[in-house]
Amino acid sequence: MSTLQKGSKAPDFEAQDQNGNRVSLKQYAGKKIILYFYPKDDTPGCTAEACNLRDNYHTLTSKGFVVIGVSTDPVTSHRKFADKYELPFTLVSDAEKKIVKAYGVWGEKKMYGKTYEGVKRTTFVIGEDGTIELILDKVDTKDHARQVLEALGTH
Repeated sequence: MSTLQKGSKAPDFEAQDQNGNRVSLKQYAGKKIILYFYPKDDTPGCTAEACNLRDNYHTLTSKGFVVIGVSTDPVTSHRKFADKYELPFTLVSDAEKKIVKAYGVWGEKKMYGKTYEGVKRTTFVIGEDGTIELILDKVDTKDHARQVLEALGTH
């Protein structure tokens, strides 16, 4: 698997969202996408990140962005997470790990001295033409929207 970089074509995917609807990257052709990968629903860092994107959702959409979150949690977990925190954007379930592997964000992680496989928190900004414009692998979960906009020079 090749490592994606700025200028790479974003891999297409099809999976279910928190409402059980089929979602594909193709359906967002012509739009700017903030595609963020996170480890697990309803955990402290992931909740802070999702809530920051929620709190800045109007700003992001007013700048033309679509926000999509992806984790390997099941659809039912995404539904509870989205409902609990009133998340206005799409959460995609990648239980089969096809999307996280296509984007190169599944791999070895370390926490509390233990090594395990998991999702590496990463955000991709995809342009209207389907190419990757930005990759953030050091995500500020509490100020993620500002971090993305500043990195793009659109704050």
